[in-house]
Amino acid sequence: MASGQQHDLATLLCCFPFGIGLSLLTDWRCGLIGALSFALGGLWLSPDLDTQSRALQRWGFLKWIWWPYRKVIPHRSIFSHGPIIGTIVKLIYLFIYFWFLLILLDFFDLIEFLQAFDQLSTNLKFQSRYLLFCLIGIEASLWLHLVQDGDPIPIEWKRWFRR
Repeated sequence: MASGQQHDLATLLCCFPFGIGLSLLTDWRCGLIGALSFALGGLWLSPDLDTQSRALQRWGFLKWIWWPYRKVIPHRSIFSHGPIIGTIVKLIYLFIYFWFLLILLDFFDLIEFLQAFDQLSTNLKFQSRYLLFCLIGIEASLWLHLVQDGDPIPIEWKRWFRR
């Protein structure tokens, strides 16, 4: 199992070749988005957010938002270290905070919630290709983390497959 420092170094070293590979397969924008998302996923959305990790410390004064996640999600479970599932759980978790932020801003008449949400969904629809490469980059960084930990399949899946 790799240390936090080893995970960070591998993320930074692999995000560039990952982005170049995506650029060769698609275009430079998708490659850039993929590389940045890979770095973001490995450094700020690490599967180790459920522990006192370097990734958690990077959130600075916002690290409190991960407190409920850390209390509910066991370390190395399918919901933190699970391929695809781990990424989805973290992104939904962040989306819930974003949703509450929009509601709070609407409450104080700083923005209109429905208009902001409509604008966001419209932008996501028109930029869906770039959103896809953003998600691919985040998921690829999770796979790098799992491979470095030595076992990319969470314990729950192994138990399920044995049955």
